[in-house]
Amino acid sequence: MKQTIVTRHKVGNFDRWIKGHQDRLDAFAPAISSLKTFQDSNNLNSVILIMEVTDMEKFGAILNDPSLKALKDKHTVLNPIIVSMPVEL
Repeated sequence: MKQTIVTRHKVGNFDRWIKGHQDRLDAFAPAISSLKTFQDSNNLNSVILIMEVTDMEKFGAILNDPSLKALKDKHTVLNPIIVSMPVEL
């Protein structure tokens, strides 16, 4: 079952980060079916990704994989990465 999640984090250099879009798609491909990218209007180095996750276990494993650090560094991703889940009412 797909689940929509929102992630938010800051980047050190937006232009460098946005050029890494395909790298993000490739890294998360085993766990997502779509990814939409947004930028805060009041902080251009703050980004939001909305993803349709097909496998939350795989998603968590990818997000926490130490080998992802090199990719995060290459694209100037700054911690923390905040992951928000839907609230069922």
